[in-house]
Amino acid sequence: MDYFAKRIIPCLDVDNGRVVKGINFVGLRDAGDPVEVASRYNNEGADELTFLDITATHERRSTIVNVVKQVAREVFIPLTVGGGIRELNDIYALLNVGCDKVSINSAAIKRPDFIEEGAKRFGSQCIVVAIDAKRVENGKWNIFTHGGRNDTGIDAILWAKEAYNRGAGELLVTSMDADGTKAGFDNELNLAISSIVDIPLIASGGAGTMEHIKDAFVKGGADAALAASIFHFREIEINTLKAYLKKEGIAVRS
Repeated sequence: MDYFAKRIIPCLDVDNGRVVKGINFVGLRDAGDPVEVASRYNNEGADELTFLDITATHERRSTIVNVVKQVAREVFIPLTVGGGIRELNDIYALLNVGCDKVSINSAAIKRPDFIEEGAKRFGSQCIVVAIDAKRVENGKWNIFTHGGRNDTGIDAILWAKEAYNRGAGELLVTSMDADGTKAGFDNELNLAISSIVDIPLIASGGAGTMEHIKDAFVKGGADAALAASIFHFREIEINTLKAYLKKEGIAVRS
């Protein structure tokens, strides 16, 4: 769906209490303290922040609520948190310390009713379903879970439609093939999904240039673009990016 103002969302992948960034979900390098990084983005014009505890599911532990609480104190833009969310109490705990939305992935695939239960209890606007998709044979994409470790065999397009039908308020679509490569988003994947759901799609994986982000909106049908390393390491400043997008005729928030 084509929402009016496009959003720019820095992503904080957190491992052991530090912001990290890798390529294709591996080879992580340190990018700073999550509270300091989040505070910087709040001041630099980010529209939202996404905070992903990338090893919580793999390590079978809960999201680091105390870090989320510290981040929420410092930022005044919407905060989405994901990683290790398995039950309604996990959602409640995160909303209770100041996050605005939760991102669920593995738990939703394991038990799709979880999407409906979360939407019913907290409202669809709080429930973001994260889709980590990788190209497989026959030009299809499969869903991967546990930080990209497990191939579920589930078709990503069909799953996106189901998540939408079950009450997801947004979809966070990450191309695992493009993740960290800075070669551009998988706009074919994003368009295949955005054209069949009537909720916002956040494009993730592959941002390397300002043009890539423009293309996510123009060619991929995305409503928001999420990126990490280009912002963490100051390769692109958010205000500069927004000025570029405005010049290209794309509505963004001031």
